[in-house]
Amino acid sequence: MNHTSPINHNLAYRTSHSAPPPAPKILIDLLAKADVRLNGNRPWDIQIHDPATYHHILSQGSLGFGEAYMDGLWDAARLDQLFDRLLGADINRKIRFLPRLHLLFASLASILQNRLINRQAGLRAYEVGRRHYDIGNDIYQAMLDPTMSYSCGYWAEADNLIDAQRAKLELICRKLDLQPGERLLDIGCGWGGLARHAARYYGAEVLGITISREQQRLAQERCTGLPVEIVLRDYREQQGHFDKIVSVGMFEHVGPKNYASYFETVRRLLAEDGLFLLHTIGDYETGNYNDPWFDRYIFPNGIMPSARHIATAIEPDLILHDWHNFGPDYDPTLMAWWENFDAAWPELRNSYDRRFYRMWKYYLHVCAGLFRSGQGQLWQLVLSRRGQRKDYRSVR
Repeated sequence: MNHTSPINHNLAYRTSHSAPPPAPKILIDLLAKADVRLNGNRPWDIQIHDPATYHHILSQGSLGFGEAYMDGLWDAARLDQLFDRLLGADINRKIRFLPRLHLLFASLASILQNRLINRQAGLRAYEVGRRHYDIGNDIYQAMLDPTMSYSCGYWAEADNLIDAQRAKLELICRKLDLQPGERLLDIGCGWGGLARHAARYYGAEVLGITISREQQRLAQERCTGLPVEIVLRDYREQQGHFDKIVSVGMFEHVGPKNYASYFETVRRLLAEDGLFLLHTIGDYETGNYNDPWFDRYIFPNGIMPSARHIATAIEPDLILHDWHNFGPDYDPTLMAWWENFDAAWPELRNSYDRRFYRMWKYYLHVCAGLFRSGQGQLWQLVLSRRGQRKDYRSVR
């Protein structure tokens, strides 16, 4: 990821044209389905600074739309409201099928690539660690709460990010019925927030595994003095047995080709009477497609699982005890992250350029719109090995 590339404002047309060319009717009609206007006066309307934006959208779809924003070619006063409307009207899916053959071919190529190639195996499994989680701990320390939780908070009784994230950690430990002395495996442990909480307040012995060197380094520092070990390791390489297993915000990087082996790995590592909690973003429909902008700039090789993906993959060896959806809680989580990031930008700008700022703003606001619109879900599932934990009761 390039942190120092300049913004190309591409404003030469302003000196050579008395008026910008009109917007393509096909684009106006498409946006109208979401009640979005070009150069309108509402907070969610798109303000076009350069008509090259139209070509970017019509030739590259969501990738071109995102890159045009990063380059300063368009703006919206409230990106979160814009994407709530666009995603609520399924514009992200409709744009794939505009009458432009190259757009259709690009979508088909992405789908075929995900079906034919295991993009989350071998060295590819570590790519998202290098390109997203290793970009700089300074960003995440500025943006996240003190627990360094980079996943949805639980806002049922919270009115701020700190309380929401602590409530989420408590919810997970209670759902796992975590007891002193139990061994907990944290798959995709991030910066060690859950491992630290489980060891400090529940007396667990925790092994956290991550594919990010920067996460490992900071998590080790944050868990000093606690019975917590943080290692750089792919989940498929893990050995041993654990009383409880948890995975928070990592399953989105597993990929459909690996779902069955992922749950088989969990079953292999889980004690006979153990519990496993999966915390993951979910898609409301089953697909095999990663948005090209997110694939290039944010989460390479990521795929949001659907309910069908998960239900199929857990058969026949794991039993589902609880499926809890609190997707609406991701909206306030993301907006709180944005406020923190924006407030910290005067210091961060010494290390990252303006194009990075616009990329990160776009990322957080698209995601807020995704969950606000209902396209995105947030699930916590509790599972056990078949025939065990027959007395489990759901926790809220």
